[in-house]
Amino acid sequence: FDAKDIALICVSESHMLYEEAYSIYNKFAKPEFSTDKEEQVEMQVLAIGVLVDFMKDLDRAKGYANQVDEKPVWSKLGKAQLDEKMAAEAITSFINAEDASEYVTVCAEANEAEIYAELIPFLKMARKNLQENLLDTELIYAYAKTNNLTDLEVFVNGPNVANIQSIGDRCFSEGLYNAAKILFKNINNNSKLALCHIHLEEYREAVSAATQANNVSTWKQVCFACLRAGEFRLAATCGLEVIKYPDHVDEVVTYYSDLGHFDHLVSLFEQGLGLEDAHIGIFTELGILYTKHVPEKVMEHCKVFFSKLNVSKLVRSCERARLWKPAVYLYMADKQFDNAVKVMSEHATSFDNDLFLDSIVKVRNAEIMYKAVNFYLTMHPMLFTRLMEVLEDLVDHSRVVSQLRRTGDWALQIGQEYMKAVQKANLSAVNEALNELYIEDEDYESLRKSIDKFKNFNMIALASKLATHELLEFRRISAYVYRCNKKWSQSIELSKNDRMWKDCIDTANESADAEIIENLLRFFCETSEKECFCAALYTCFAHVRPDIALELGWLNGYHHFIMPFLIQNMRQTADRLEALEERTKPPKEEENQDSIAQTYSSLQGFGTGMLMLENGGGMGGMMPPPQMGQGGIDMSGFVPAQGVPNPGMMPNGGMPHGSMPMY
Repeated sequence: FDAKDIALICVSESHMLYEEAYSIYNKFAKPEFSTDKEEQVEMQVLAIGVLVDFMKDLDRAKGYANQVDEKPVWSKLGKAQLDEKMAAEAITSFINAEDASEYVTVCAEANEAEIYAELIPFLKMARKNLQENLLDTELIYAYAKTNNLTDLEVFVNGPNVANIQSIGDRCFSEGLYNAAKILFKNINNNSKLALCHIHLEEYREAVSAATQANNVSTWKQVCFACLRAGEFRLAATCGLEVIKYPDHVDEVVTYYSDLGHFDHLVSLFEQGLGLEDAHIGIFTELGILYTKHVPEKVMEHCKVFFSKLNVSKLVRSCERARLWKPAVYLYMADKQFDNAVKVMSEHATSFDNDLFLDSIVKVRNAEIMYKAVNFYLTMHPMLFTRLMEVLEDLVDHSRVVSQLRRTGDWALQIGQEYMKAVQKANLSAVNEALNELYIEDEDYESLRKSIDKFKNFNMIALASKLATHELLEFRRISAYVYRCNKKWSQSIELSKNDRMWKDCIDTANESADAEIIENLLRFFCETSEKECFCAALYTCFAHVRPDIALELGWLNGYHHFIMPFLIQNMRQTADRLEALEERTKPPKEEENQDSIAQTYSSLQGFGTGMLMLENGGGMGGMMPPPQMGQGGIDMSGFVPAQGVPNPGMMPNGGMPHGSMPMY
């Protein structure tokens, strides 16, 4: 009978005689029933197939495979074991069968079961017949997982088709840093190699790898790792490479600061100043660090490296740290004089008079100057005069005086020297303020000089104010001011009240008003001031009518006192009459003859000796010489010249007086 057919009938669903089918296959696989080796192996494979496919007895199948020890049998068993998730047993079976056909499934199941030691022999066996990327990659991974670094290094240095980068990343992500180090070193991936050294705490090697990688990300990670490990020198080496890039400076500062290594951070940036490609960010950040941790170095740093600083950023840091003097310096060096003045005004510790004066004249906003005036009045009143010396040409003096008034009387006293200096501009506000100070100080001499030189102020108001002053000299000034404003009556009345007779007389004389002078003379008569009456006549001589003087002298018996006036008046009258007579007396005869001769010489038309008649008033021809003694003028003394009329001729064709024409 045919054993195969009978066995197939036995394993059919209708019979399910699996044991009988196994026995048939096993029996007919023996040499006595079959001399063909291939047929024997086929029957053995069918026999084990019954065990694994129908009976599901893998242990019995394994014993049978060991018994027959044929590769197809082992292969059949391995596949069945794989289906049952028995990866380790399946790997052994495939190794015995030298069958690598299921390597993909085997690798997947081995990874799932994490049986890398068992997988390595299978992969080695598979590589003998196959050259696949997956086999080499999984073998490397298996070496890594089993920490078989020697074999791993030998393998990767030899010929292979593994994707070392991907397996290296896989090892790195799973923490297999030693294996990853070997892999990354093999492919010269120094960035990842440096990270492997970091995780293995090989910081010096990490710095060396970072040097070869030479990219900022690697430098930064190595720097931070060294910093965490307390390797400050190595961290500084890496940090210097990181801070070359402006975009990463803040991250370095933050990391150092979070760990509290402020001294090392400052030292790092100080070393950074010496870099060939040191940029503005390094200088600025060091300045900011100084403001936080070494404030005594801030000013020196600003002065030395000002041209390399981000002024706006550093000055904000100075203000946050309350370092006002460096802030003022930065503002001034950056020509932000408005801000410099503002800082010095608001913070007393930053005030420096010389710097303030240097800045205030360069501000753009004029309002700051007036704020500076208030600041000095409030905080530095003794320096106010110096401030106004530099602001003299830049401010509105009237406004400054108004500020002084609002501040108080003491402020006016402080500003007195300033106002004297600017009084030359002759501003009413300045003049009035100074005049008030002179009155308050009872300095009548200075007040009088001020009034004489600078008259642009409310003079009537001042005069009214001084009219009732307790001091005589100020009342005299009041009268003087009235006189300057032609308020003659008020001036004279004030002087009368103070018995300042000379002032009365001078005012009256200046007025040139006869009525005012007459009233003053009558006042002197009424008060029996004889001497003053006489002095007034003398001073106001040009404006006093003689009849008034005589009347008052006669009525009051001041004959002796009016006598000088009368004498002078008589002398003046005599001089005037003499001058009048001199002007009106007739000319002398000699002078008359000279005048006539000049008249003759100015005439024209007599050069030919012919007489020219005009208006038909005479006859042509020559006139005979004049007859002396007949009323004519003797002209014989004059020699006629060319163009000059003859002596006997008269102008306009006329004839000499007393002569008759000849017919």
